[in-house]
Amino acid sequence: MKRTLLFATLVLVLLAPAFAQDWAKGILEKSPRHGEWIDIKYGDRTVHSFVVYPERKDKAPVVIVIHEIFGMTDWVRTVADQLAANGYIAIAPDLVSGFGPKGGGSEAFPSIDDARGAVGKLNADIVTADLNAVADYAKKIKSANGKIAVTGYCWGGGQTFRFATNRADLSAAFVFYGPAPTTADMARIKAPIYGFYAGNDNRINASIPDATKDMKAAGKSYDPVIYDGAGHGFMRMGMDPTQDATKNAANVKAREDAWKRWLELLKKM
Repeated sequence: MKRTLLFATLVLVLLAPAFAQDWAKGILEKSPRHGEWIDIKYGDRTVHSFVVYPERKDKAPVVIVIHEIFGMTDWVRTVADQLAANGYIAIAPDLVSGFGPKGGGSEAFPSIDDARGAVGKLNADIVTADLNAVADYAKKIKSANGKIAVTGYCWGGGQTFRFATNRADLSAAFVFYGPAPTTADMARIKAPIYGFYAGNDNRINASIPDATKDMKAAGKSYDPVIYDGAGHGFMRMGMDPTQDATKNAANVKAREDAWKRWLELLKKM
């Protein structure tokens, strides 16, 4: 019995860093901004989403935030909150809504690997339909000004690039270390695409030259920037206080530089 309890405790300890993100929860708990969970419904689907509103007197653009392959996490919600802190309405949909155990979403999976596996198996057309429903909802928000951008990280970065091929009224797409769509699909892109990539991430970066060439050939706007020394996931790793400070320094700098660039680009929407 004692051995079983010891093993269970060890498992929880090993999984805690991936799930708990207590540092991210702390940020959210201290935020003065209004954040809430909403259900966006269309057909027989319900997309559980987190929305945060900025404190401003005029109407604001909306940014759709697409989570990593780990599903909806507290860190993803801090991204939405930081966008709101800078004047934007942010909506982060849980694209695993309804596909978790007992019909739950990301929170229902027993391990990070289970969540990762579920996200990786999502039907691309359903993801697009979910994102379209979120964008349609965004256009109806009374405090929104009608402009919509999309951003995503890792898996979500790829979905951001892909969504730009399927949604003509986007003002901009901000791809963080995600792969590009097929060359044929690029022809449908209307919005400018801005890429944010880690220097130590050749799995993704190896495709940038072809994406640049193909986007140029298609007459599309694509502006990729690589942040030297950073690793894949630097937007999350760069604010995680549980990481080794020395080893994480390049991620911290990349995150700061990326946010600075991103906010300047958002102003041009």
